[in-house]
Amino acid sequence: MSASSAPGRVVVVTGASGGVGRAVARAFAARGDRLALVARGGAGLEGAVRDVEALGAKALAIEADVADPEAAEAAAQRAEEEFGPLDVWVNVAFTSVFAPFTEISPEEFRRVTEVSYLGYVYGTHAALRRMLPRNRGTLVHAGSALAYRGIPLQSAYCGAKHALQGWHEALRCELLASGTAVRTTMVQLPALNTPQFDWVLSRLPRRARPVPPIYQPEVAARAVLYAADHPRRREYWVGGSTAATLMANAVVPGLLDRYLARTGFDSQQTDAPAGDDEPANLWQPADERRDFGAHGRFDASGRTRSFQWWATRHRGALAAATLGGAGAAALAWSRRGRG
Repeated sequence: MSASSAPGRVVVVTGASGGVGRAVARAFAARGDRLALVARGGAGLEGAVRDVEALGAKALAIEADVADPEAAEAAAQRAEEEFGPLDVWVNVAFTSVFAPFTEISPEEFRRVTEVSYLGYVYGTHAALRRMLPRNRGTLVHAGSALAYRGIPLQSAYCGAKHALQGWHEALRCELLASGTAVRTTMVQLPALNTPQFDWVLSRLPRRARPVPPIYQPEVAARAVLYAADHPRRREYWVGGSTAATLMANAVVPGLLDRYLARTGFDSQQTDAPAGDDEPANLWQPADERRDFGAHGRFDASGRTRSFQWWATRHRGALAAATLGGAGAAALAWSRRGRG
């Protein structure tokens, strides 16, 4: 095991109280890393700490809103005071609004941008202030297929993810130019079974849902863990749907516009009508008194594995096997020709 992947590292996870962040915290804890868990919701944070400690790792709960740069700086400071120098910073925290663009107020749009885009920027600033002087450290950003391909009813979230993609590329270029050993990478995720569909502010007539195929948050967590250990790649795609969407958008974006215009509204809603008393975490944490955990309400259809992600991690072996098979076939054909 290399030093960069040795257990006992100091890892900060934002958005750690639920969903992907919660699953990421458990993935790092399973091998003994020390976790500083950053989120707004008290009950969710308490649950995340219990998860980490149940796996035999150490956890520090930090209630903070990453949209506040001073709070992000204070979180980094607390993590180092408790555990020592930061090794990995994972940006996951986000919020959103499910609604047509014309039904999202300027204040709501700004809030989504401040959390889901600037929250990553502020957290990364805090991490780099500590990592760069030491010439070590890794930044991992939880992205989305929507960082490349916008879809209806999620204009604020798509805008934030597109911004993240451009910012990440610029940051990576600057780090490479500086010669530092600090690395940054991004993990583009598919639709996931997380509590976001129970707590994101929604103005849809029916209950929100992820667009199938749906993956369990542990699939995302394993990818983030792998990216933290192998940060030299600029980004990772997770899920066959992510790969298919990004490739289609690169080739026939206009056709995809029309397809999503026809299907994107119904595919993001269940048949059940939306309730009047559903929580919304845009301004206040939805998990202040209730721990939602990592999973949403789509466990029955959530996939626990991704062949595409397996192939991504083993692409070297697959390429070698493919070339070897092609070589064997060519040799056999040559021998037949001589015979």
